[in-house]
Amino acid sequence: MDHAPDTGKVRDVRCTNCNSALGKLRDDPDAMRRAIAYLEGNVWKPILEAPGVYQLPS
Repeated sequence: MDHAPDTGKVRDVRCTNCNSALGKLRDDPDAMRRAIAYLEGNVWKPILEAPGVYQLPS
């Protein structure tokens, strides 16, 4: 069972793997998007701002 971490209320019934993945990502949509980008091969790379100065993606 999937439950809301703040209220403990049951949200849905999920398989063990899916429920664990959601828990490990702490129900964070941005973390899920980063995981999807990684799986799709869209690895986040530093952006060159000036010679020797890079901006890291957040």
